[in-house]
Formats: sequence, C-alpha cells, structure tokens
Amino acid sequence: EVRLVESGGGLVQPGGSLRLTCRASGFDFSSTIMYWLRQAPGKGLEWVSVSTRYGATRYAESVEGRFSASRDNAKSTHYLQLDNLKIEDTAMYYCGTTEDGRNRGPGTQVTVSS
Repeated sequence: EVRLVESGGGLVQPGGSLRLTCRASGFDFSSTIMYWLRQAPGKGLEWVSVSTRYGATRYAESVEGRFSASRDNAKSTHYLQLDNLKIEDTAMYYCGTTEDGRNRGPGTQVTVSS
C-alpha cells in the first residue's frame, strides 16, 4: 500500500522559513519521481516541484529561488525547504507520486501571516 505522510508545516511570518518532510512507504521510492503540490484556500491544486530519482528538480515559477526540494532515497523521504515565505504561499502542502495529485498524502498546512 502506497503511504505518504507529510509533516513540518506551521504558522510563520513573511520572510520566514519552514522545512517540510514527506515519509514514503509501500513502493520503490528510489525509482519514483516525486512531487510537491499545494492548494491554497479557494484555489485548485498547484504543482510546486518535481524531483527525479537522481534528485534533479524543477520548480514552479512562483517558488523558483525560494523553495528547494531534496530527497533521501535510503530513508524514502522527500523534503521541501521553504525560504523567504510570502503570504501567498499559504496553502496545504502535499507530496505525491503524480502531478495531478491522485496519489498524495493528507498534507501539512503552511500559514504565512504577520
């Protein structure tokens, strides 16, 4: 059974940082492309980043230069470092194995507010 569990969200002021963690199990993580996705209140699911099995990563334009994804294949864990957070980054953040979010965890809430 594919299982993805995100953690690390919270309340942070604009300009602050958070590190999200996604623990995966039930599939061959080291061979799987991994995504970070987010959904802001009242909006649709948005692609944030995609990481290949080797760690090469692409980012959405809205987060380029501020967010950094990484993975530890030995630990089946996917990370997202969020720096210089903006109010518009407020959203539920998910990790997933598909870009459309069909296979994703329950999410972790990130709230950016002064």
